[in-house]
Order: sequence, then structure tokens, then C-alpha cells
Amino acid sequence: MNDFFTFLIISLFVVMSPGIDTALITKRTISDGRIDGYKMAFGITTGSLVHTFAAAFGLSAILMQSAAAFKIVKYAGAIYLIYLGVSSFITRKKKKAANVDNNEHSEMKKSAFKQGLFSNVLNPKVAIFFLTFLPQFVKTGADTTGQLIMMGVIYTLLSITWFFLYVFFINYLREWLMSPKVQTVMDKATGLVLIGFGLKLALDKQH
Repeated sequence: MNDFFTFLIISLFVVMSPGIDTALITKRTISDGRIDGYKMAFGITTGSLVHTFAAAFGLSAILMQSAAAFKIVKYAGAIYLIYLGVSSFITRKKKKAANVDNNEHSEMKKSAFKQGLFSNVLNPKVAIFFLTFLPQFVKTGADTTGQLIMMGVIYTLLSITWFFLYVFFINYLREWLMSPKVQTVMDKATGLVLIGFGLKLALDKQH
């Protein structure tokens, strides 16, 4: 692998840069707590592994070469992100019965992993990132597929480590962040970010 250290440094910057993943994890941790933040992080990083194997075995190449396949995945991902963003503007109604509240809260917890997974897997930009970024560090004449998988796994481990640290620290600010005024601002801001990413994903042309 060419300049493995460079790969690690660039990967760290990519992982730590704010984006869709950070917005989703922030919202989930603030609204539902540390455990859901961890589940969301697991879902997102599992999506990274899916893209890793897709890139390694050539499925991502199909997305780049097939306009139809690219558009299908792109619009599916865009619609899902916009849906997540719009849902942030929907005010939660206070539950009248404790059992109803617990049941709904349980359903929210069950969906944390899937929400993170789908938001990542349905984003073709992530697929293209893996397909264009990882090959730059592949050593020619060796097992290309094995190298791609190894780098993808390392990238995923860096991601889950950073997300877990992020969730751990942001959880301490949860009490302040859960105040009605701050929560309203955070929900709307996160909603706008997700809708913005969704629209950008839908309107961007394939390069």
C-alpha cells in the first residue's frame, strides 16, 4: 500500500469533518440518549462496510457507469434524507399514558441502527467516495480486492472510534441541549441540514 500513513491522516480528516453522519448522530444522541447515538453510529459504520465490499467487488463501478442505477440509488437516498429532515420539524406530542410513551420510545430505539444504515447505504456519493478514494492507496501487483477491503475496514474502525467519542462527550451536554428552546433550534437546524444534503444529492449531476 502506498504511503499508509497518508491514508490514515486523510481518512481521519474525512471521518471528523461535519456532514450528514454527524448531523444524524447529534440529533439522535440529544433526543434519545447515548445508547441510541451508539446504535446510530453502528448503523452508519455498517453502511461503510457495505460500500467497502461493493467497491472491492466492483458493484460501485456499476453505479458510476450506469446512469439508471446511479439515479435510482441517488434519488432513493435523497428522498430518505429529506424525509429525515422534514421529520425534524414535526413536534412530538406529549404522551398521555406512560406505557404508550415507553412503547413509542422503544420503537424509536429499534430504528436507530436502521436509520443510520439506510442513510449511509442509500447515498451513492459515499459509494463513489470509496471507489475513488481507496484505490489511490492500492499497491499495484498485489491483491487489489484484499487491499481495498483492508482499507475499508480500517476506515470503518476510525469512523466508529470517532463517533463513539463524539457521542460520549455530547451526551454530557444533553441536559442543557434538551431544554425546549435549544431543542427547537437544534431540530430545525438539523432538519435544514438534512434537507439541504438531500436536495444537493438529488440535484447533483453524475460526474
